[in-house]
Amino acid sequence: MTFEFFLPQSGNFKNIHINFTDKQLNKSFTFRTALRIPEQDWDKQKQRPDNIYLKKYKKLNNKLNSIKLSIAECVREKRKNKKIPLHRTLAREIKEICFGQNGNLPENSLLYYLQWYIDSRKELICHSTYKRYKVFFHLLERFEGFLCKRLYIAEINSDFIKDFMVFGKEEEYSENTIYRTIHFVKTILNFAERKGIRTCVRELELRREKQKKEVITLTEKEIVQIKYTDVPERLQAAKDWLLISCYTGQRFSDFMKFDTEKLKEINGKMCLAFIQQKTKKDILLPLHPTVLNTLQKNGNDFPELMGIQHYNNEIKEIGKLANLNESVRARKRLGFRNKEIEAEKWEILSSHIGRRSFATNFYGKIPTPLLMEATGHSTEQMFLRYINPVDKDRILSLSNYFDRMYEEREAV
Repeated sequence: MTFEFFLPQSGNFKNIHINFTDKQLNKSFTFRTALRIPEQDWDKQKQRPDNIYLKKYKKLNNKLNSIKLSIAECVREKRKNKKIPLHRTLAREIKEICFGQNGNLPENSLLYYLQWYIDSRKELICHSTYKRYKVFFHLLERFEGFLCKRLYIAEINSDFIKDFMVFGKEEEYSENTIYRTIHFVKTILNFAERKGIRTCVRELELRREKQKKEVITLTEKEIVQIKYTDVPERLQAAKDWLLISCYTGQRFSDFMKFDTEKLKEINGKMCLAFIQQKTKKDILLPLHPTVLNTLQKNGNDFPELMGIQHYNNEIKEIGKLANLNESVRARKRLGFRNKEIEAEKWEILSSHIGRRSFATNFYGKIPTPLLMEATGHSTEQMFLRYINPVDKDRILSLSNYFDRMYEEREAV
């Protein structure tokens, strides 16, 4: 079976047409759907909207995939019963999908169990985890469209991995996205087994080559550069928040909610008491002198609040003014995908840079359990993902130890 979506020659805002060919029957069908799109928003080569991440076109693309699935399943069912599919039967299927009348997930399908799992966990997980689960869901929806086949829980085996890897590479998803999705599918299969459904979860063995992950951080020297860089008044709040994040190690969602009501004095030491949004952990954080000085400069208050996009844009400007021009390799979002690029450090600054810098700069100088208490990490393995393994200050410190020990031995 082959499917071709296309736009007619005439008109600007056009109805999407579909040409379906059943090679086994040597028969072709053409349909005019009720789905419409301007020609300039249509990707002729991929036969779908140019931007499938735009809300309205995400829905439209889902309907196109649903049409392929529905027609393919209808034809397979007719074949099984040794019948020939009728044009009007397929046209009715397409019409129901276009008008949103065919949205139920079949029981025992992978997506049915995936939705069941998400619903069962919704009250137990934070919003960011819920959003990540929905990303997996929509990714597997697109994969079904790619295969023109509904994925059923009992049929997910080693072939699924091969096919999904092909799909992932064709769509230019990162290796991380591909592997995380497959591991999530394994989670769903284990969930189905707990519900009494036999699966092939043990066939989904996945060996991944260990990747060298670039962790971009600000060194203590670079943070001092930023601290003493004069910036325009409009950038002052972002600069202050950047310094606060580098010396508190918190996520944007947490540090942007800091306020003076959360301040608490313990034995003469000023601390911040708050609950992390993502982990729901109670954190009691002693404040670094740089943070206290920043508050003092702001009239004993935190800087004015700002949105994450605004903050990300402004700290890049600040990094450029502070001459953070070192060439680094990093992953950056280009279009709809994250790709590895070489850029000057200021270009890739984002809201998480402070958290990573805090973990890296204090690692080895402060006991790791104390650092983990500050960052809220549950395991050292997760904490170490934030550490930049190529820390020049630590390397120079080790070199100085070598030199001193050598000189002491030679002096004997």
